[in-house]
Amino acid sequence: MNRAKVWFAAVLALIFLLSASACTSNATTSSGENAAGGDLIGVAMPTQSLQRWNQDGDNMKKQLEEKGYQVDLQYANNDINTQITQLENMITKQVKVLVIASIDGSSLTDTLNKAADAGIKVIAYDRLLMNSPNVDYYATFDNYKVGTIQGQYVEEKLDLKNSAGPFNIEFTSGSPDDNNALFFFNGAFDVLKPYIDSGKLIVPSGQTQFEQVATLAWDSATAQARMDNIITANYAGGAKLDAVVCSNDSTALGVEASLKNAGYGSADKPFPIITGQDCDKPNVAAMINGEQSMSVFKDTRTLAAQVVSMVDAILKGVEVPVNDTATYNNGSKILPSFLCDPVFADKDNYKELLIDSGYYKESDLQ
Repeated sequence: MNRAKVWFAAVLALIFLLSASACTSNATTSSGENAAGGDLIGVAMPTQSLQRWNQDGDNMKKQLEEKGYQVDLQYANNDINTQITQLENMITKQVKVLVIASIDGSSLTDTLNKAADAGIKVIAYDRLLMNSPNVDYYATFDNYKVGTIQGQYVEEKLDLKNSAGPFNIEFTSGSPDDNNALFFFNGAFDVLKPYIDSGKLIVPSGQTQFEQVATLAWDSATAQARMDNIITANYAGGAKLDAVVCSNDSTALGVEASLKNAGYGSADKPFPIITGQDCDKPNVAAMINGEQSMSVFKDTRTLAAQVVSMVDAILKGVEVPVNDTATYNNGSKILPSFLCDPVFADKDNYKELLIDSGYYKESDLQ
Protein backbone atom coordinates (compact mmCIF):
# COMPACT_ATOMS: atom_id res chain seq x y z
CA MET A 1 0.00 0.00 0.00
CA ASN A 2 1.47 3.38 -0.98
CA ARG A 3 1.68 6.36 1.38
CA ALA A 4 -1.44 8.05 -0.02
CA LYS A 5 -3.53 4.97 0.61
CA VAL A 6 -2.15 4.59 4.16
CA TRP A 7 -2.86 8.24 4.90
CA PHE A 8 -6.42 7.95 3.51
CA ALA A 9 -7.12 4.82 5.59
CA ALA A 10 -5.89 6.58 8.73
CA VAL A 11 -8.18 9.55 8.12
CA LEU A 12 -11.17 7.26 7.64
CA ALA A 13 -10.39 5.47 10.90
CA LEU A 14 -10.12 8.77 12.76
CA ILE A 15 -13.48 9.98 11.37
CA PHE A 16 -15.09 6.71 12.46
CA LEU A 17 -13.76 7.02 15.99
CA LEU A 18 -14.92 10.63 16.31
CA SER A 19 -18.38 9.74 15.02
CA ALA A 20 -18.71 6.87 17.47
CA SER A 21 -17.66 9.13 20.32
CA ALA A 22 -20.22 11.77 19.35
CA CYS A 23 -23.01 9.20 19.17
CA THR A 24 -22.36 8.02 22.73
CA SER A 25 -21.60 11.36 24.39
CA ASN A 26 -25.19 11.81 25.64
CA ALA A 27 -26.00 8.19 26.42
CA THR A 28 -26.93 6.97 29.90
CA THR A 29 -24.59 4.26 31.13
CA SER A 30 -25.73 1.03 32.76
CA SER A 31 -24.73 2.39 36.17
CA GLY A 32 -27.33 5.16 35.95
CA GLU A 33 -24.75 7.88 35.37
CA ASN A 34 -24.88 10.02 32.28
CA ALA A 35 -21.63 9.96 30.32
CA ALA A 36 -21.52 13.73 30.68
CA GLY A 37 -21.54 13.29 34.47
CA GLY A 38 -25.21 13.67 35.50
CA ASP A 39 -26.59 10.92 37.73
CA LEU A 40 -30.04 9.53 36.89
CA ILE A 41 -32.80 10.31 39.42
CA GLY A 42 -36.18 8.56 39.38
CA VAL A 43 -39.25 10.65 40.20
CA ALA A 44 -42.58 8.83 40.60
CA MET A 45 -45.78 10.88 40.83
CA PRO A 46 -49.25 9.42 41.47
CA THR A 47 -51.36 11.05 38.76
CA GLN A 48 -51.70 13.83 36.23
CA SER A 49 -55.42 14.20 36.93
CA LEU A 50 -54.79 16.69 39.75
CA GLN A 51 -53.10 19.97 38.92
CA ARG A 52 -50.81 19.95 41.91
CA TRP A 53 -49.00 16.73 40.91
CA ASN A 54 -48.26 18.12 37.46
CA GLN A 55 -46.70 21.14 39.12
CA ASP A 56 -44.76 18.98 41.58
CA GLY A 57 -43.37 16.82 38.78
CA ASP A 58 -42.49 19.76 36.54
CA ASN A 59 -40.79 21.67 39.35
CA MET A 60 -38.83 18.62 40.46
CA LYS A 61 -37.62 17.79 36.95
CA LYS A 62 -36.66 21.37 36.18
CA GLN A 63 -34.71 21.93 39.38
CA LEU A 64 -32.91 18.57 39.23
CA GLU A 65 -31.90 19.20 35.63
CA GLU A 66 -30.63 22.66 36.56
CA LYS A 67 -28.34 20.86 39.02
CA GLY A 68 -27.03 18.68 36.20
CA TYR A 69 -28.97 15.51 36.96
CA GLN A 70 -30.83 13.33 34.48
CA VAL A 71 -34.49 12.73 35.43
CA ASP A 72 -36.86 9.84 34.75
CA LEU A 73 -40.27 11.37 35.63
CA GLN A 74 -43.29 9.07 35.56
CA TYR A 75 -46.99 9.49 36.38
CA ALA A 76 -49.05 6.42 37.32
CA ASN A 77 -52.62 7.65 36.71
CA ASN A 78 -53.63 6.57 40.22
CA ASP A 79 -53.01 2.91 39.36
CA ILE A 80 -50.91 1.11 41.96
CA ASN A 81 -49.67 -1.64 39.62
CA THR A 82 -48.61 0.99 37.08
CA GLN A 83 -46.60 2.80 39.74
CA ILE A 84 -44.94 -0.44 40.85
CA THR A 85 -43.95 -1.22 37.25
CA GLN A 86 -42.59 2.29 36.75
CA LEU A 87 -40.52 2.09 39.93
CA GLU A 88 -39.14 -1.34 39.08
CA ASN A 89 -38.12 -0.05 35.66
CA MET A 90 -36.28 2.80 37.36
CA ILE A 91 -34.52 0.29 39.61
CA THR A 92 -33.50 -1.71 36.54
CA LYS A 93 -32.06 1.49 35.06
CA GLN A 94 -30.04 1.80 38.29
CA VAL A 95 -31.15 5.27 39.24
CA LYS A 96 -29.15 6.73 42.10
CA VAL A 97 -32.12 8.07 44.11
CA LEU A 98 -35.86 7.43 43.98
CA VAL A 99 -38.26 10.24 44.85
CA ILE A 100 -41.70 8.69 45.37
CA ALA A 101 -45.10 10.33 45.81
CA SER A 102 -47.08 7.16 46.32
CA ILE A 103 -50.64 6.29 45.40
CA ASP A 104 -50.94 3.93 48.36
CA GLY A 105 -48.15 4.33 50.87
CA SER A 106 -48.51 0.72 52.07
CA SER A 107 -48.34 -1.01 48.69
CA LEU A 108 -44.66 -0.63 47.81
CA THR A 109 -42.90 -2.82 50.38
CA ASP A 110 -41.55 -5.37 47.88
CA THR A 111 -40.47 -2.63 45.48
CA LEU A 112 -38.67 -0.78 48.26
CA ASN A 113 -36.88 -4.02 49.17
CA LYS A 114 -35.60 -4.23 45.59
CA ALA A 115 -34.43 -0.63 45.72
CA ALA A 116 -32.53 -1.29 48.94
CA ASP A 117 -30.93 -4.42 47.45
CA ALA A 118 -29.75 -2.25 44.55
CA GLY A 119 -28.29 0.34 46.92
CA ILE A 120 -30.77 3.03 45.86
CA LYS A 121 -31.73 5.71 48.39
CA VAL A 122 -35.43 6.57 48.70
CA ILE A 123 -37.11 9.87 49.55
CA ALA A 124 -40.83 9.76 50.28
CA TYR A 125 -42.31 12.85 48.65
CA ASP A 126 -45.28 14.50 50.41
CA ARG A 127 -46.95 11.13 51.05
CA LEU A 128 -45.43 8.85 53.66
CA LEU A 129 -44.26 5.41 52.54
CA MET A 130 -45.48 2.98 55.17
CA ASN A 131 -44.32 -0.24 56.84
CA SER A 132 -40.86 -0.42 55.33
CA PRO A 133 -37.39 0.16 56.77
CA ASN A 134 -36.16 0.91 53.25
CA VAL A 135 -37.23 4.54 53.19
CA ASP A 136 -34.43 6.95 53.94
CA TYR A 137 -36.02 10.40 54.15
CA TYR A 138 -39.36 12.16 54.00
CA ALA A 139 -40.04 15.61 52.54
CA THR A 140 -43.42 17.25 52.91
CA PHE A 141 -45.27 20.23 54.21
CA ASP A 142 -46.28 20.25 57.86
CA ASN A 143 -49.46 18.27 57.29
CA TYR A 144 -50.92 18.67 60.77
CA LYS A 145 -50.34 22.42 60.42
CA VAL A 146 -52.28 22.40 57.14
CA GLY A 147 -55.34 21.17 59.04
CA THR A 148 -54.66 23.54 61.91
CA ILE A 149 -54.68 26.49 59.50
CA GLN A 150 -58.03 25.34 58.09
CA GLY A 151 -59.54 24.96 61.56
CA GLN A 152 -58.22 28.33 62.70
CA TYR A 153 -59.66 30.00 59.60
CA VAL A 154 -63.14 28.68 60.45
CA GLU A 155 -62.62 29.65 64.09
CA GLU A 156 -61.77 33.22 63.11
CA LYS A 157 -64.42 33.73 60.42
CA LEU A 158 -67.21 32.47 62.70
CA ASP A 159 -65.68 34.36 65.64
CA LEU A 160 -66.05 31.24 67.74
CA LYS A 161 -64.08 32.65 70.66
CA ASN A 162 -66.65 35.40 71.17
CA SER A 163 -69.87 34.28 69.47
CA ALA A 164 -72.50 32.20 71.23
CA GLY A 165 -73.43 30.28 68.08
CA PRO A 166 -74.59 27.70 67.37
CA PHE A 167 -73.24 27.15 63.85
CA ASN A 168 -73.67 24.10 61.63
CA ILE A 169 -70.51 22.52 60.25
CA GLU A 170 -69.58 19.43 58.21
CA PHE A 171 -66.25 17.77 57.42
CA THR A 172 -64.97 16.31 54.13
CA SER A 173 -61.55 14.74 54.41
CA GLY A 174 -59.13 12.97 52.09
CA SER A 175 -58.36 9.48 50.91
CA PRO A 176 -58.02 6.78 53.59
CA ASP A 177 -55.05 5.26 51.74
CA ASP A 178 -53.12 8.54 52.01
CA ASN A 179 -51.43 8.82 55.40
CA ASN A 180 -51.42 12.61 55.12
CA ALA A 181 -55.22 12.77 55.08
CA LEU A 182 -55.44 11.81 58.74
CA PHE A 183 -52.96 14.54 59.69
CA PHE A 184 -55.02 17.12 57.78
CA PHE A 185 -58.24 16.00 59.45
CA ASN A 186 -56.76 15.85 62.94
CA GLY A 187 -55.18 19.28 62.62
CA ALA A 188 -58.53 20.90 61.79
CA PHE A 189 -60.62 18.80 64.14
CA ASP A 190 -58.36 19.44 67.14
CA VAL A 191 -58.93 23.18 66.71
CA LEU A 192 -62.71 22.85 66.36
CA LYS A 193 -63.50 19.99 68.76
CA PRO A 194 -63.78 22.22 71.87
CA TYR A 195 -66.48 24.24 70.11
CA ILE A 196 -68.28 21.03 69.11
CA ASP A 197 -68.09 19.82 72.72
CA SER A 198 -69.46 23.12 74.03
CA GLY A 199 -72.31 23.24 71.50
CA LYS A 200 -71.12 26.31 69.61
CA LEU A 201 -70.56 24.07 66.61
CA ILE A 202 -73.10 21.42 65.65
CA VAL A 203 -72.49 18.63 63.12
CA PRO A 204 -76.03 17.73 61.97
CA SER A 205 -74.86 14.65 60.04
CA GLY A 206 -73.14 13.32 63.16
CA GLN A 207 -70.13 12.40 61.02
CA THR A 208 -67.08 13.42 63.02
CA GLN A 209 -64.79 10.41 62.62
CA PHE A 210 -62.12 10.30 59.91
CA GLU A 211 -63.47 7.03 58.54
CA GLN A 212 -66.91 8.63 58.12
CA VAL A 213 -65.71 11.75 56.30
CA ALA A 214 -62.89 10.27 54.18
CA THR A 215 -63.04 10.60 50.38
CA LEU A 216 -61.43 7.77 48.42
CA ALA A 217 -58.84 9.02 45.90
CA TRP A 218 -59.70 12.61 46.86
CA ASP A 219 -62.36 12.36 44.17
CA SER A 220 -64.58 15.40 43.51
CA ALA A 221 -67.56 13.32 42.37
CA THR A 222 -67.38 11.17 45.51
CA ALA A 223 -67.27 14.28 47.71
CA GLN A 224 -70.22 15.75 45.82
CA ALA A 225 -72.33 12.60 46.18
CA ARG A 226 -71.66 12.42 49.91
CA MET A 227 -72.54 16.10 50.40
CA ASP A 228 -75.74 15.57 48.37
CA ASN A 229 -76.76 12.89 50.86
CA ILE A 230 -75.87 15.04 53.86
CA ILE A 231 -77.91 17.99 52.58
CA THR A 232 -80.91 15.81 51.76
CA ALA A 233 -80.86 14.09 55.13
CA ASN A 234 -80.02 17.03 57.40
CA TYR A 235 -80.68 20.38 55.71
CA ALA A 236 -83.82 19.85 53.64
CA GLY A 237 -85.93 21.72 56.21
CA GLY A 238 -84.09 24.98 55.66
CA ALA A 239 -81.31 24.53 58.22
CA LYS A 240 -78.34 26.73 57.38
CA LEU A 241 -74.92 25.25 56.72
CA ASP A 242 -72.29 27.65 58.05
CA ALA A 243 -68.98 25.89 57.31
CA VAL A 244 -67.52 22.88 55.54
CA VAL A 245 -63.94 21.86 56.32
CA CYS A 246 -62.65 20.31 53.08
CA SER A 247 -59.17 18.90 53.34
CA ASN A 248 -58.16 19.76 49.78
CA ASP A 249 -59.33 21.56 46.65
CA SER A 250 -60.65 18.58 44.70
CA THR A 251 -63.00 17.64 47.54
CA ALA A 252 -63.94 21.32 47.89
CA LEU A 253 -64.98 21.43 44.23
CA GLY A 254 -67.30 18.49 44.82
CA VAL A 255 -68.82 20.14 47.88
CA GLU A 256 -69.29 23.42 46.01
CA ALA A 257 -71.07 21.64 43.14
CA SER A 258 -73.39 19.96 45.61
CA LEU A 259 -74.17 23.25 47.35
CA LYS A 260 -74.90 24.98 44.04
CA ASN A 261 -77.38 22.24 43.20
CA ALA A 262 -79.01 22.81 46.60
CA GLY A 263 -79.47 26.51 45.87
CA TYR A 264 -76.48 27.99 47.65
CA GLY A 265 -74.75 30.97 46.10
CA SER A 266 -77.54 33.55 46.18
CA ALA A 267 -77.96 36.65 48.34
CA ASP A 268 -80.59 34.81 50.38
CA LYS A 269 -78.53 31.63 50.64
CA PRO A 270 -74.82 32.47 50.49
CA PHE A 271 -72.12 29.84 50.41
CA PRO A 272 -70.85 28.67 53.79
CA ILE A 273 -67.20 28.98 54.74
CA ILE A 274 -65.39 26.35 52.65
CA THR A 275 -61.74 25.45 53.16
CA GLY A 276 -59.36 23.77 50.75
CA GLN A 277 -55.73 22.99 50.05
CA ASP A 278 -53.33 23.34 47.09
CA CYS A 279 -54.61 26.58 45.52
CA ASP A 280 -55.59 24.83 42.30
CA LYS A 281 -56.57 27.27 39.57
CA PRO A 282 -60.34 26.48 39.57
CA ASN A 283 -60.39 26.88 43.34
CA VAL A 284 -58.59 30.22 43.30
CA ALA A 285 -61.15 31.36 40.74
CA ALA A 286 -63.86 30.08 43.11
CA MET A 287 -62.32 32.15 45.92
CA ILE A 288 -62.36 35.24 43.72
CA ASN A 289 -66.03 34.53 42.89
CA GLY A 290 -67.01 34.03 46.53
CA GLU A 291 -67.70 30.30 46.30
CA GLN A 292 -64.70 29.02 48.27
CA SER A 293 -63.30 30.87 51.26
CA MET A 294 -59.67 29.81 51.40
CA SER A 295 -57.10 27.27 50.31
CA VAL A 296 -53.89 26.32 52.04
CA PHE A 297 -51.01 27.26 49.77
CA LYS A 298 -48.16 24.79 49.57
CA ASP A 299 -45.63 26.25 47.15
CA THR A 300 -44.46 23.20 45.23
CA ARG A 301 -41.38 25.13 44.12
CA THR A 302 -40.28 25.25 47.76
CA LEU A 303 -40.81 21.53 48.33
CA ALA A 304 -39.09 20.63 45.06
CA ALA A 305 -36.11 22.81 45.96
CA GLN A 306 -35.82 21.09 49.33
CA VAL A 307 -35.91 17.63 47.77
CA VAL A 308 -33.26 18.64 45.23
CA SER A 309 -31.06 19.75 48.15
CA MET A 310 -31.62 16.37 49.81
CA VAL A 311 -30.78 14.47 46.62
CA ASP A 312 -27.67 16.58 46.18
CA ALA A 313 -26.53 15.90 49.75
CA ILE A 314 -27.13 12.14 49.41
CA LEU A 315 -25.03 11.90 46.25
CA LYS A 316 -22.27 14.11 47.61
CA GLY A 317 -22.11 12.10 50.82
CA VAL A 318 -22.74 15.08 53.09
CA GLU A 319 -25.32 15.59 55.83
CA VAL A 320 -28.85 15.59 54.46
CA PRO A 321 -30.89 18.61 55.60
CA VAL A 322 -33.83 17.67 57.86
CA ASN A 323 -35.73 19.58 60.54
CA ASP A 324 -37.88 16.86 62.14
CA THR A 325 -36.74 13.54 63.59
CA ALA A 326 -39.70 12.71 65.82
CA THR A 327 -43.06 13.08 64.07
CA TYR A 328 -43.36 10.64 61.17
CA ASN A 329 -43.30 6.96 62.09
CA ASN A 330 -43.98 4.78 59.05
CA GLY A 331 -44.58 1.64 61.10
CA SER A 332 -40.98 0.46 60.77
CA LYS A 333 -39.05 3.51 61.91
CA ILE A 334 -39.21 7.25 62.46
CA LEU A 335 -38.16 8.94 59.26
CA PRO A 336 -35.82 11.93 59.26
CA SER A 337 -37.95 14.57 57.58
CA PHE A 338 -37.99 18.09 56.26
CA LEU A 339 -41.27 19.92 56.83
CA CYS A 340 -41.99 23.03 54.79
CA ASP A 341 -44.39 25.65 56.16
CA PRO A 342 -47.82 26.10 54.52
CA VAL A 343 -49.81 29.35 54.52
CA PHE A 344 -53.37 30.14 53.51
CA ALA A 345 -54.61 32.13 50.56
CA ASP A 346 -57.98 33.84 50.29
CA LYS A 347 -59.49 36.64 48.24
CA ASP A 348 -57.61 39.24 50.30
CA ASN A 349 -54.07 37.94 49.79
CA TYR A 350 -54.07 35.63 46.77
CA LYS A 351 -52.51 38.24 44.49
CA GLU A 352 -49.50 38.67 46.75
CA LEU A 353 -49.02 34.95 47.30
CA LEU A 354 -49.86 33.56 43.88
CA ILE A 355 -49.53 36.30 41.27
CA ASP A 356 -46.75 38.55 42.56
CA SER A 357 -44.62 35.50 43.41
CA GLY A 358 -44.88 34.24 39.82
CA TYR A 359 -46.69 31.04 40.80
CA TYR A 360 -49.58 31.94 38.49
CA LYS A 361 -50.36 34.58 35.91
CA GLU A 362 -53.50 36.66 36.35
CA SER A 363 -54.78 35.11 33.10
CA ASP A 364 -54.54 31.64 34.65
CA LEU A 365 -57.37 32.52 37.02
CA GLN A 366 -59.89 33.91 34.53
